[in-house]
Parts: sequence; structure tokens; C-alpha cells
Amino acid sequence: MGAIYFLIPLSLIVLGFAIWALLWAINSGQYEDLEGSSWRLIQDDKEEQRKKRQTVRNTPE
Repeated sequence: MGAIYFLIPLSLIVLGFAIWALLWAINSGQYEDLEGSSWRLIQDDKEEQRKKRQTVRNTPE
């Protein structure tokens, strides 16, 4: 029974921290563009490969 007096306030503190972290993430724009980062990763790889091919072709031998 003594553990309940410790665990209930502790769980309320953890819950409060989780709500604060969620609200902070929402307000700071973490959830604005969920798909943009994944597409940027794919596009960056293709652009980098294209640039490497162009530099290899354009280098004098």
C-alpha cells in the first residue's frame, strides 16, 4: 500500500512531462511536414549521383 502513495504521484509527474513534450513538439513545428523529409532524402541521393556522374564525365584525362 505504501508503494501506491509513491507510484501515483510519480505517474502523474511522468504524464505531465509527456503532455508538455507533446505540446512543445506541436508548437515548435515538428509535425508540420511529415512527408517532406523522406522525399528530400530520396531526391538528394539522386541529385548527388547525377552531380558525381557529371564531374566524372567533365574531368580531363
